[in-house]
Amino acid sequence: MEHFYDGQIRRYLTQIVRLLSQFSYKDGKGNLVQIPVTYGDLSRQVGSILRDNSENKVPSAPRMAVYITGLEMDTTRLSDSSYVNKLNIRERAVDANGVEYLRKEGKNYTVERLMPTPYNLSVNVDIWTTNTDQKLQILEQIFMLFNPSLEIQTTDNYIDWTSLSVLNIENINFSSRSIPTGTESEIDVATLGLKTPIYISPPVKVKKLGVITKIITAIFAEDGLEINIDDSAYAQSLVKQAPIFDGVNAVPSKLPGKREALTSETTLVTTSHNNYDLIFLNGIAKLLGKGIVGAETWTGYLKSIPEVFESGITELRLQRSNGYEIIGTVSINTLNETELVVNIDPDTLPDDTYIEGRTGIDYIIDPLKFNPSSKYSESPRILLLGNVGHIHKDSFTTENTIFEIRTGKLFTDIVGETVYVNGVKINVDIVPESDNPNGEHIIKVAAGIAAGSLVEYELYLDQDGPDAWKNLNGTDFAASANDIVEWDGTKWKIVFKAADIIVETFVTNMNTSTQYKWTGSEWILSFEGEYPDGTWRLAY
Repeated sequence: MEHFYDGQIRRYLTQIVRLLSQFSYKDGKGNLVQIPVTYGDLSRQVGSILRDNSENKVPSAPRMAVYITGLEMDTTRLSDSSYVNKLNIRERAVDANGVEYLRKEGKNYTVERLMPTPYNLSVNVDIWTTNTDQKLQILEQIFMLFNPSLEIQTTDNYIDWTSLSVLNIENINFSSRSIPTGTESEIDVATLGLKTPIYISPPVKVKKLGVITKIITAIFAEDGLEINIDDSAYAQSLVKQAPIFDGVNAVPSKLPGKREALTSETTLVTTSHNNYDLIFLNGIAKLLGKGIVGAETWTGYLKSIPEVFESGITELRLQRSNGYEIIGTVSINTLNETELVVNIDPDTLPDDTYIEGRTGIDYIIDPLKFNPSSKYSESPRILLLGNVGHIHKDSFTTENTIFEIRTGKLFTDIVGETVYVNGVKINVDIVPESDNPNGEHIIKVAAGIAAGSLVEYELYLDQDGPDAWKNLNGTDFAASANDIVEWDGTKWKIVFKAADIIVETFVTNMNTSTQYKWTGSEWILSFEGEYPDGTWRLAY
């Protein structure tokens, strides 16, 4: 059982002490002197302390002492112990600074109160006086309050149904002296026996009433419930569109792609307040509605949310397709309230993938517009947005089983090739020039390629390539869009050949500190980009 202490009995004693702490007496000079009240019985230890541990000092009087003499269960007031009382509480809203109440409804709660246990608390009040007049003054002030009892309240909590109780005088002992009085002490003690019915309450259960702000619905396909969401719905692609083929050579498309819509396998439809999407770039989040970036200010958006927004504490959570969330604390830009400034927690970001001795890249460039020779001294690692050198690409679907691919290119013009069957790279051989009287470059597949297969191949042409990308020995270098290449001091080499990689890979552009992810077919922003409704949320 968890520890629980609410100081309930202590509160009853505190109220009794407060009740008795406002009395005074008039001394021989006509001055009113307030009477101190302490908790504790008149034990030898207490008396010794009051006398400053000296038998030659008379203790201070008058004074009153309060102490417990008995506590027993009152079975006559027992009720159904399984009874639970439910109380709905609606608070009044306060402003963002918590200073002023607003003219609207605030937080809502349901409080479940369990049946308390009844007890009778017996308390003695010792009244110490030095003469009879002091005693009579004090007793008269106390007695007139009891007719026959005095009501006390332990708390001003609205939902505390045990806060009210009554205090009764059960017995009175006018004097502690015996006859004859003797000369041992000048202190006379009158004792009042008080009794009050109390309740000991177990902790209550508080439930916070919320307002439904988002509904996420699962959609069933013909073959059951789909659970995958297309990755491209979560972020923008770095090189979005595939190369355009002119029939001979591949020309990389430079058109910046937009976020693709969810595919036909979409499984979730989300309905929330105004169904806003989210644009997150460069640490700034903006609401996207009906194609308009910044369609609503964050201040206006938060007014419809029942939670309390706390700058620097409230979190923005961006859901990835693998179920993990990228988390950052947020604050509203006071100069532009359409902007939510996000401080991403780096521990929630995916780690960069280790690629041939290091992580990360130095630059992302268009090889047709950038001369890398100025960066040789840095041994740069570069992600390519287009092709380098002369590459011929082609594809077809087999009608029958084949064992060779006729490329239509001269054997002497080709320096290399790569072949994919249904997206999987295969090993091939080349028919020697001596066995091919026509001098054609023919690719030989010993295992054969079945009918109905999609065949894609790249041919690396032995032609004079761009001077900016030549190796130190003057030879040409060829690479494809999405590859990562590195200068090793004398020549370029491909450290990440995108066409061969199907596993998820993360790299960070060290020049901009932006992280990207390879999905197996394209580079997309790791977490920046556009988040559809239902893939982002605020956590309060």
